[in-house]
Amino acid sequence: MNNNLVKSIKKTMVVLVLLATGLASFPASGVRADSVQFSDIPANHWAKGGIDSAVKKGIVVGYPSGLFMPNANVSRAEFIKMIVTATGQTVEPTEGKWYEGYVNAAEQAKLYVTSDFANSELEWNAKITRKEMARIAARATGLETKEDDKWMYLATKTGLISGLGAGKLGEKENTTRAQAVVTVERVLTVKGGGKLPIDKYAVGSAELVWHKTNIFTVMPEIMTTGDPMKDLTVADLWKEDKMKITSKDGLYSAELDELLVIDLADKNDPNLAQIPDLATLKWKNTFDNSPDGIRITEKYLDSYLIYTKGHVNFNNDTKRYSPTSLFIVEFGGLENDDYKSFANGNLNARALVFQKKPADLPIYILPKSGWVNKRGIIVSISVPSYAAYYSLRNEIIRIAGPNRIQ
Repeated sequence: MNNNLVKSIKKTMVVLVLLATGLASFPASGVRADSVQFSDIPANHWAKGGIDSAVKKGIVVGYPSGLFMPNANVSRAEFIKMIVTATGQTVEPTEGKWYEGYVNAAEQAKLYVTSDFANSELEWNAKITRKEMARIAARATGLETKEDDKWMYLATKTGLISGLGAGKLGEKENTTRAQAVVTVERVLTVKGGGKLPIDKYAVGSAELVWHKTNIFTVMPEIMTTGDPMKDLTVADLWKEDKMKITSKDGLYSAELDELLVIDLADKNDPNLAQIPDLATLKWKNTFDNSPDGIRITEKYLDSYLIYTKGHVNFNNDTKRYSPTSLFIVEFGGLENDDYKSFANGNLNARALVFQKKPADLPIYILPKSGWVNKRGIIVSISVPSYAAYYSLRNEIIRIAGPNRIQ
């Protein structure tokens, strides 16, 4: 058997495999790609536009039975084939598995690196997760990071990936054919200079995965450097290594698990579910320990809640360090000297929120206006020492903040 015949047989086998998986770069049964109609893709299907576009471009096809099977899972190899084909990478023929040429092209374009997972048949045939898809899609648009937990943030912030509703990312969930095709189409939009709609809830969730906070997504007008260009990467200034603090003598340790920001003006904010019923929450406008306060639902919904989710690891000297279990981040800046107005119920600065008695919740309320930016924004945690000698503070971030009076 001559070499040309062998190559022809192998090429035919590859085509048959791609047809069986719906990944061939031409329509099944000789039907023109721009005329294919799939019986399982109704006119109102969320991914119809992306599927139609991808089929017309020859990135993907349906199955010979006239189905697209939008909810079927996609393997890593199948997604790489889609993205390599869509972005026009040169694919050299190989003597190996059907996907090897696409994998080689992906490696050449730095869409895949071996630190992602092993370059083996077992790994390439595994189902691709949404996180893995996000990583490849982000790389395909030129985005880079050395932090593995940042890929989803980059992908959502660019609009390449949307959430699954209520901010759910589904990073570990398998990718469907519909999701894969739509993501590839979004990659092409970005590479073509277009802008994509952004799912802000997904971005906030992805920021939490990356930095254990969503503060930059929810309140960007406050978490600003004062320079629009620097603000593009302001979230990189967050020092995650400063979220744990241990006293100088090693007798006290505490940790900030998450700093969660909730927009009270947004009734659909998915993180509202993480706090007690708003109707039961009050803010303290006096400096005593009485349970009196002002309900935040009365007229203070145009505000943010800054919720500290943290814990004390150990306190081996309660005479030196406060035994309180309430661990709360210090959010400095945005103040107001008009204490009389504050006491009269004008929320013009940050205030503690409580439910039944003062200091029973690790939550601040911050109005969106009324305060003065005197010294910039400082987010920090401290050792609760009784004596200044043992005091210690970790600054997680220090930035200029909004350069104006709100």
